[in-house]
Amino acid sequence: MIIDLAITAAVVLAINLLPAFGPPTWVALAFLRINLHVAAVPLVLVGALSSATGRLLLAKGSRRLRGRFSPERLAGLDALRRRLTDRRGATVAVLGAFLISPLPSAQLFVAAGVSDIALVPITAAFFCGRLVTYSIYVAGTVVAVARFGDVLTRGVYSPLGVALQLLMLAGLVVLLRVDWAARLGVAPLAPRPPAGDPKRPGRARRAACARR
Repeated sequence: MIIDLAITAAVVLAINLLPAFGPPTWVALAFLRINLHVAAVPLVLVGALSSATGRLLLAKGSRRLRGRFSPERLAGLDALRRRLTDRRGATVAVLGAFLISPLPSAQLFVAAGVSDIALVPITAAFFCGRLVTYSIYVAGTVVAVARFGDVLTRGVYSPLGVALQLLMLAGLVVLLRVDWAARLGVAPLAPRPPAGDPKRPGRARRAACARR
């Protein structure tokens, strides 16, 4: 049982680290449910937790790309983040997208990472949403055992699924190329000084104290 759950966690985590074109997690859970005979409740719990962990790591990895962006692009992304998080309605919409959205979640988390959106709330929403959807899919596998091969093939290789992934990737390109500060009419914040900049207040105070 423990070994089967460890296999489940590893498989689901690996799938959710992929930025695009990974098989649907529910398909993997259904496969493991049928072939390893893992109990439904722990399977769903481990699946949802591993899925959320993988997406969180994906977003954190995507956030490292910000160091390669120009100051203008970072200012635009910061303007978009403030617009999405400073208004209650926009914040609820963002959380809802991660809770119940049918869109591929990988690209949503990559977008959240590069936009510097707080990751804990959206990951928690994603986890709660997956608890519900995975429960439904895993419960339905008992009925669909005879047709599981067709379900697996359609889930991984369906033209609609591939087209949606390509559309989401195109959306990421647009996200990075649009001047969001100008488009939203939001004044960009002054860029932060580099880590070794002597103009930083903390560094200046320490230098003054040393002179005393």
